[in-house]
Amino acid sequence: MLELRELSKRYRRTTAVDALTCTIRPGQVTGFLGPNGAGKSTTLRLILGLDRPTAGAVTIDGHRYADLRHPLRHVGALLDGPAAHRGRSGYAHLLWLAQSNRIPAARIDEVLTLVGLDDVARRRTGTYSLGMSRRLGIAAALLGDPPILLFDEPTNGLDPEAIRWFRTMARNAAAEGRTVLVSSHLMSEMALTADHLLVLARGRLLADSSLDDFVGDAGSLEDAFLRLVS
Repeated sequence: MLELRELSKRYRRTTAVDALTCTIRPGQVTGFLGPNGAGKSTTLRLILGLDRPTAGAVTIDGHRYADLRHPLRHVGALLDGPAAHRGRSGYAHLLWLAQSNRIPAARIDEVLTLVGLDDVARRRTGTYSLGMSRRLGIAAALLGDPPILLFDEPTNGLDPEAIRWFRTMARNAAAEGRTVLVSSHLMSEMALTADHLLVLARGRLLADSSLDDFVGDAGSLEDAFLRLVS
């Protein structure tokens, strides 16, 4: 379980995240929805300890991310942007992560096959397409078989088949009792993937509800969102 309490992040005069309080629960796919610049990526970085909050706190089963001894075995995350050194192969990138978190090397081949990169695992990641790089990032998130999964714009660069695969994988992970948070500005994808929604705009939480309750009588997720922010 992820708990955010009065979480805030300010950069000089700009407030990226404003007193965000919510609980992200296991057993469902939680969609983190909002326009670009809403504060979604900043929130994920705060969860992972990559940025320091101006105020508030994040706990993972009662602990800070920085206090987890082998973090990849607790939380798997895909953030936007390149995650691997361009001169390393996909396999070498995952091997480094596995060794640093005491994950068996056999798990590397499992996740490479799972994301469809087994044929290019020994190629340097600098030769990977955007979609292949996203698949590698997903493989890294799954590497430690963690109970918590965080994905920032995971379908960016993926082809339709890979998008369907990701959607199924995320829902299956939630069905296994994992905590799954998927951040996106794509309402069409959220409508097909999420069970629960956290809606963010200008750093503030506007809604925390099930997908069905949020849409209500609006007819579509997009209409419900526009009604909320207008």
